Amino acid sequence: MRISAVLKSTFAAASLLALAACGAEESGSFTTDEGDTGEYRIDSESGEASMTVETPDGDVTMRTGADIPVDLPAGFTLIDGAQVLNNITIGQADGKGALITFLSDKSPKEITDFYRAQAEAAGIAIQIETDINGGSMLGGEDETSGATFSITAYPGEDGTTGQLTISQDLN
Repeated sequence: MRISAVLKSTFAAASLLALAACGAEESGSFTTDEGDTGEYRIDSESGEASMTVETPDGDVTMRTGADIPVDLPAGFTLIDGAQVLNNITIGQADGKGALITFLSDKSPKEITDFYRAQAEAAGIAIQIETDINGGSMLGGEDETSGATFSITAYPGEDGTTGQLTISQDLN
């Protein structure tokens, strides 16, 4: 099973986790609309949140927070000088994914060029690319391995905000 097949359920559960983080509860359990069950924990000191969802295809784990260690597939790194604003890691037996939001002093084009080189070196074919309102976005997939990738980068007052999303099948 490709990791993207369980992302819908996991992101639905992540929404519940985000809502719980706004409240006073630091741990609990839940059931998604798809009937999957899970548990979450929120560390009120660090802001880190973690969750495990039990699905018919196995457990899916998620961690989120600015200080979560970055765990990208081989060949991918954060661009030099990036300040991680939030990092979401998702893992399951047959795949893993990451969604990293960061701030950089690089231009949107420098950021997308940096990640284009990494994606192409990893065998990912760029399938979509656009520049709009000063920002850049590109994404693609490796049809053989099932790895997916996207990067968006938009300028702001404090620098360029980038959002890198990568999923990788481990089969």
